[in-house]
Amino acid sequence: MTTFIAVLYIIAFSLFIYGLMGLTGPRTAVRGNWIAAVGMAIAVIATLLLPGMGNWWLIALGLVIGTVVGVPAARRVKMTAMPQMVALFNGVGGGAVALIAWVEFRTTDGYAHEPLYVAIASLFAAIVGSVSFWGSNVAFGKLQELLPGKPITLGKAQQPLNILLVLAAVVLAVVIAAGGSSDWLIIGLLIAAALVGVMVVLPIGGADMPVVISLLNAFTGLSAAAMGLALDNTALIVAGMIVGASGSILTNLMAKAMNRSIPAIVAGGFGGGGASGGGGAGGGEDRPVRSTSAADAAIQMAYASRVMVVPGYGMAVAQAQHAVREMADLLEGKGIEVLYAIHPVAGRMPGHMNVLLAEADVPYESLKEMDESNSQFPQTDVALVIGANDVTNPAAQTDPSSPIYGMPILNVTSSRSVIVLKRSMSSGFAGIENELFFDPKTAMLFGDAKSSVSEIVEELKGI
Repeated sequence: MTTFIAVLYIIAFSLFIYGLMGLTGPRTAVRGNWIAAVGMAIAVIATLLLPGMGNWWLIALGLVIGTVVGVPAARRVKMTAMPQMVALFNGVGGGAVALIAWVEFRTTDGYAHEPLYVAIASLFAAIVGSVSFWGSNVAFGKLQELLPGKPITLGKAQQPLNILLVLAAVVLAVVIAAGGSSDWLIIGLLIAAALVGVMVVLPIGGADMPVVISLLNAFTGLSAAAMGLALDNTALIVAGMIVGASGSILTNLMAKAMNRSIPAIVAGGFGGGGASGGGGAGGGEDRPVRSTSAADAAIQMAYASRVMVVPGYGMAVAQAQHAVREMADLLEGKGIEVLYAIHPVAGRMPGHMNVLLAEADVPYESLKEMDESNSQFPQTDVALVIGANDVTNPAAQTDPSSPIYGMPILNVTSSRSVIVLKRSMSSGFAGIENELFFDPKTAMLFGDAKSSVSEIVEELKGI
C-alpha cells in the first residue's frame, strides 16, 4: 500500500506540472486546468488511503460543503469580478493552512514529543497562512469596493506597528517551540499574524493590487508547503512549492513591469483613484481636450491600415470585449489589420485582459505583449485605448515627479493617432492625471465603453 500511495503521488505531481504548462496560453489553459484538477483528485485519494485516516463522514461533509459553495460561486462570478474571486479563493487556502496548524498544536499538546522541525514548520505555516488569509480578504474588500481603494494608513506609526506585530507573532512562536502549550499562545499568534495581514495590505493602493494578489498567492503556497513538511504529507509539500515558486516568479515579473520593488509595495502603495492631479506638468489645471464622435472614430479606423486596440479595466467593467471583437471582424473584413496591445498589469490581476479577450474568441496570435506592441506602434494608424489609464500615461517617461515615473508603459503616442474611450477624465488606479488625454494626437470618445464600441460598429457597417 505504501508503494501504491507513492506511485499515486508521483502521478499527481506529474499532472500538476503538465497542467501548469498548459496555462501558458488561452488555447491550452482549460485543458491544463482539467489536467491539474485530475492530479489533485489523485493526490486527495492517495492521502485518504494513508494508514490511520479516519473521520470519513467529516471529510465527506467538508467535500460536499466546499463543492456546494465553490462551484456556484465560480460559475456565477462575472469576468469583471474575477480578481476578487482569485483573491478570496487564495485567502481561503491560507486560512485552511492556519486552521490545520492550530489543530496540529492542539492534538500534539503543543508539539510535545514532536521533533523541533515539526513545530517550526507548523508555526511558520500558521503565521504565513493567517497573513495570507486576512491580507487576501482586505484585497478582496478593496477590489469589491467594500473598502476604499486608496491607501489606508496610520502615517508614521504604520511601519513601527507592523514591525511590532511581526515581532509579537515571532516571539509567541518561539515560546511555543520552547515548550509552551497554552491554547492562548497559538490563538495570540494567529491574531497577531492576522493583524499583520490586515495592516500590511490596507496601506496598499489599487495601483499595486495585482502584485499584492500574486504575492499573497505565493504566501499561501509557502504556508501549504511548510504544513506539508510538518505533517509529512508529500502532496502538500510539492503542490505548495509549485504555487509558492510560480507566485514568487510572477510577483517579481509584475513588480518589474511597474518599476517598483516588492519591499516598496509592501511598505505602502499608492493609488486608488480620486485624485485628479499630480501626474505631470499642469496637473490640476483646466487644459483643453479634443473630443470625437463614434462616426468620426469609425471613419478614422475604416481608412487605416493597422488598428491597435489597447484594453484596460474599463473594458472589463463595461463588458465590451464581445463588441470589440465584432468591431475587429468588421475592420478585418475591410482588409485592416487589428492587433491588441497587452500590458502586464492592465486590469486587476495578471492576464486579466487575456482572459477577457479569449472569452470573446479573439485569436491568441493577435494579442501582443508590451515589448512587441511598442515596436509596432510607429507603424500603427490608430491606437484605440479602451479603459486603459496608468499603463498608457506618458508621465511615466517624462515626469520625474510622477509616482509612476520609470514604469514601462504602452507607447500609444508613437502611433499616428489615438482614440481614448472613457466615461470621464477621472484618474486610474494610481490616482494621477493621464497626460495622454491632452496630447494633440488624442481624441476622447466619452461614454460607456460597450455603448461606444457598439456605436462604432453600427457606423462601420454603413461605410
